[in-house]
Amino acid sequence: MQHPRHVLLGAQAAQVFLPVCDHYSGVEARMRKSLQLQAEMTEEFGACVFDVTLDCEDGAPVGGEAEHAAMVVALALAAPPEARVAVRVHAVDHPAFEQDMAVIGAQAGHRLTHIMVPKIESVRDIIQVEKALQRASALHLPLHVLIESPAAVQRAFEIAAQPRVQSLSFGLMDFVSSHGGAIPGDAMGVDGQFAHPLVVRAKLEIASACHAHGKVPSHCVVTEFADTQAMQAAAERAARTLGFTRMWSIHPSQIRPILAAFAPGEAEIDAAARIISAAVAARWAPISFAGQLHDRASYRYFWQVLERAHQTGRALPFEMAAYFKPSAPILTTETV
Repeated sequence: MQHPRHVLLGAQAAQVFLPVCDHYSGVEARMRKSLQLQAEMTEEFGACVFDVTLDCEDGAPVGGEAEHAAMVVALALAAPPEARVAVRVHAVDHPAFEQDMAVIGAQAGHRLTHIMVPKIESVRDIIQVEKALQRASALHLPLHVLIESPAAVQRAFEIAAQPRVQSLSFGLMDFVSSHGGAIPGDAMGVDGQFAHPLVVRAKLEIASACHAHGKVPSHCVVTEFADTQAMQAAAERAARTLGFTRMWSIHPSQIRPILAAFAPGEAEIDAAARIISAAVAARWAPISFAGQLHDRASYRYFWQVLERAHQTGRALPFEMAAYFKPSAPILTTETV
């Protein structure tokens, strides 16, 4: 029997599965610690539960962009083969952009999961990035892009439609700043960013654009990293209310709250596993479960619950965990 992913996930579903947390580091010592923490938590959870993005845009000192890019390349090349490492380069209109792409793409492109590009304004910018990747012989790399202005939000659906684009992230600080004081500063805070209508509208547009094209919507950073309760609440709102399936972290203390917020609960996992198991036994025909009728439309949702559980390192029942082993054979009706 076919794998549930092949049976259930068609054009309406996500085409990309990424860890729910994207952790940013811009200083060498923190980059090294982030990679070490990633390895430790991968062993703990049995899956890589967050990406490490090495930051050139905010991490490189002015005038030291070339040296910073070389250091990032060295760290990426030294990372374990199973590590998930990405790089945020400078914006396409920054003097260091071409240099970043030439050095990082050419020397470390084979070790990176993707390239993050900030301040993308239009499809034209995406084309410029693709040309830079081609010159660096790194055209295989997926793109993650930051949407940081009202104009970019307006073009989010066009940007998300580009085949090389894998994920859209929301740049909260630049978005608020781009309104010339029309949005108050508290809209950049942990509470205000979920209350101001223009900010919430931008987040919803980005999430909707991603889901329309099978891409991953990534929620912005929360700067109040010392308040883990506020961080957890913000992550839960991003995941449960606004439709985001991934979120930025800028401090190690934010990673676990993000994982907890984006993970399904034990009861959800158990129900999903039982429904998918019954669906497999019925060869994906409709079934009755707990007094409700289920068919492929709802099976898709419950399979995605299991996908998200795996992405967040949650324990799965044996028969479901087998679907997530790369070398394991696809289970048949008789073995489930």
